[in-house]
This record gives sequence, structure tokens and C-alpha cells, in this order.
Amino acid sequence: MEGQACFSQENIDRLVDVSPLPSMVRGACPSLSTPMQTGDGLLVRLRPTTPGLTVAQVRALAEAAEMHGNGLIEITARGNFQLRGMRPQSVDGLAADIDRAGIIPESGVTIEVPPLNGLDSLEIADARDIVTRLRKVIDALAPAPLLAAKLAIIIDGGGRLTLDGLSADIRLRAGMSADGTHLWTLSIAGTAATAKPIAAALSDEQAIAAVIALLQTLGDVGPRARGRDLDAEVLREQFQFDEAKMGDARGPSVSPVGVIQLDETRNALGLRPSFGQIHAADLRRFLAVAEMAGVSEIRTAWDHTLLLLGLTPSAMEHVRTVAASCGFRTRADDPANYAIPCSGAGACASAHYATRQAATDLVDIAPELLDGSLKVHLSGCGKGCAHPGQTTLVIVGAATGYGIVVNGSASSEPVAYIGKEKLKSGLAELGRLVRNNKAAGESAQQCLKRLGRDAIATALRQE
Repeated sequence: MEGQACFSQENIDRLVDVSPLPSMVRGACPSLSTPMQTGDGLLVRLRPTTPGLTVAQVRALAEAAEMHGNGLIEITARGNFQLRGMRPQSVDGLAADIDRAGIIPESGVTIEVPPLNGLDSLEIADARDIVTRLRKVIDALAPAPLLAAKLAIIIDGGGRLTLDGLSADIRLRAGMSADGTHLWTLSIAGTAATAKPIAAALSDEQAIAAVIALLQTLGDVGPRARGRDLDAEVLREQFQFDEAKMGDARGPSVSPVGVIQLDETRNALGLRPSFGQIHAADLRRFLAVAEMAGVSEIRTAWDHTLLLLGLTPSAMEHVRTVAASCGFRTRADDPANYAIPCSGAGACASAHYATRQAATDLVDIAPELLDGSLKVHLSGCGKGCAHPGQTTLVIVGAATGYGIVVNGSASSEPVAYIGKEKLKSGLAELGRLVRNNKAAGESAQQCLKRLGRDAIATALRQE
């Protein structure tokens, strides 16, 4: 494949011109080797190479976070651990403690699979084998392609917790063939709903070869090239894409929070730290109970969630009750699950307001918005770190107040602005708008969609 044939000339000029190394790119992912400066110290992001960790390993992670940082631990929207408040002189000690616990951070190209991969009776394909083989091929490439720091590959074998809602540069999505075997659809740049399919009905071997070809194409252009820069039409022609071969009978994902059935005898318990963050002391207190109750493994999942494995049905409700007392959200219908704040002022130097306090206020003031049909993203600035994609409502902090974005991302044009002292009353007005206009059987999202952007803007201007 000729790499540059997959790019427009405009993209080539932009991407090749003085492309910095990934570690120099603004917004490159923080890690143990390259922590990121924030408002409360250095931030370290960690994705273990194993599907999950033992209770002892998570406890060691909590102890290290408290000893070397400020003890705040976050689970990100993509299911990574984040440890906050490190100092330059404490990072080496943190790395040593993580290594001592047997936790190996993932490095190289990010490859993500569903959090219950290998356990879920509804998955179409167990992605573990293809991931192992793909990574071996990537590691053997010489010269190694220089890729964008945030480039992500998703290999989604289906099941109860798919990765359909996460964006990826390169996505392999399993479907069932007529003879009952799994085949892969390859797409680029987006979520399952928005990505552009470029190849279908691929075997494991064909899928690996196609992904490698795309990585080499991206590497040929430069270290800032992403899936969105590829020319889908050119790739469809090269891969001889046939839309008729895209058959897919997959059902929608369930919520990762609450009890999740794996098969007839096994369940997982999904717990979400309140607004994605928990203090190490609270986590350690919970882990002591979880270990006694028989938790055998803890996995992370998208939407800021921990998944507990190994619990019997009789132990699950007790663990759930203790989790709630330690700062976890334990039920899928908890309104707080649908308020998505970033770290906010005090933790991030870019944030213009205390987003987590605002999220707490939102739950209290405007629960009508949080019926599960939509998410409200509370972003301290226009970067939108907590939820890079689109949501129905975004409250974006600015130097002079707040922008209200409808059906967009934090960087989208707001439909209205409210003053710096009027956030609570603005949230109350949004809740009142839904409460007074929602038809019988209508969700908050359906109501806001019917009312439209202009009605939302008018209500906020009248506030």
C-alpha cells in the first residue's frame, strides 16, 4: 500500500510540517515515564497489560498513590487508572512500588478490548488471541512506525459491554458469519456509529494484515497522523470493501454499573467512583471488605467503572452496600452516573470552575436532566478531557462564565452563555425546562430534542 495515497495533499502538508515527537505533542497521554503537570501536581495515567488486577495489586496501587501523591485515584472514561498529586521527586518511588506489586503498565500502541473479554458468554469473538498476535507483529516492525501519542486501536468481540461508544483511530468489530464463525469489519476514525468502514468479512489473519498496513501508512506520513486523516474512499478501493458483507446481529451494551450477568452461574459487579474519583483511603477500606467477600479479580471498564469478579450472589449485596458507603455509585439508574465532570479547578490549571461541585449541584438541582437518556458533560475548559465526544448538554467553563453547548463537544459553539455567578440558577432553569415541557412517556433527551436549541437558549437568556 502506498501510504500517502490514503491522505489528501492538504493533510500531508499539515502533518509532515515540523511534526514533533509524540512526547512533545500538546495533550500527549501522561504515563509513568512522562507524567503531566496539572493544578494539583503531576498526573500519571496507567493501563495494566493484564485484563485485571488482584485485590492485593489494587491495594498496592492505592497505597502508592497515597504515599507518593495526594491519594486521589481516578478511573477515566476509557477505563484507565489516573493517580494525582505526584511531585517530580516522587515519581521514581511510585514506579518502583507499582513494579513491586507486579503491575506492568501497557506501553506502545494502545489496543483496547471489551472489559469482560474472555468471560462474557454473549461475546462473538474472544479478542485475546488476535490482540497478542497483532502486538507481536507491531513490535517486530523494523523500522518501527512513529505514531501519534493518542492513537488507539479497538478490537471489539462484542458481548454485554462493547466498546461501541468509544472513539478509535482503527476499529475491528466482530460479526457472525453465516456458518457461525466470527469475521471482522475494519473501520477508521470514530465510534461504532460514526467510524467509516473500509473492509468487511476479514479473517483474523486478514484483519491483522490490514491493521498493520494502516499503521505503516500513518507512520509514513508522520507522528501526528490519525485515523481521521486517512482517505476512506481510497482505502475502500484498496481493501475491495463490500458493504453487503457487514452483517452484524449484535445487541446494545448494558450499563457497566450494577450487577452484570456473565453466564448462567456467574455475575460481575460494576462500581463507579462518584464522578470517577475516589481517595486511596476509601478505596483501601472498601478493598478489605471485598477481599473478605471473595473478590478474585478487579477490572476497569469504560465510563469510569471498576468491575468486581468472583462474588457469590449472597455476598454481592453486602459488598454493594459497603461500596456505597465508601463513595461508589452502585446502581445503573443513579442520576449521578449521568453527570460527567472533569477534574476541575484546583486539580487542573486550565479549568475555570469547580466541576465536581457543579456536578453535585446538578444532581440536587436538576435531577430531571439525569434520567439516563442523556449525559451532561461539565468541562472546566474547551478541551473536554472527561468526555471528548459529543453529548446532549455540555457546560463549558470560560474566563467570564459558562458556555452551554447542545448536541456537541466542549469545543463546539455554545447556544448561550451564562455569567460566572449564575451557574446554579442556570442548571435549575434547564431542569425546569424539562420538568415543565416533558410529555408523558418522554425522556429528557427526547424532550430537549423536540424543544430544540433555540428554546434551550431562550430559557437560559431569560434566567
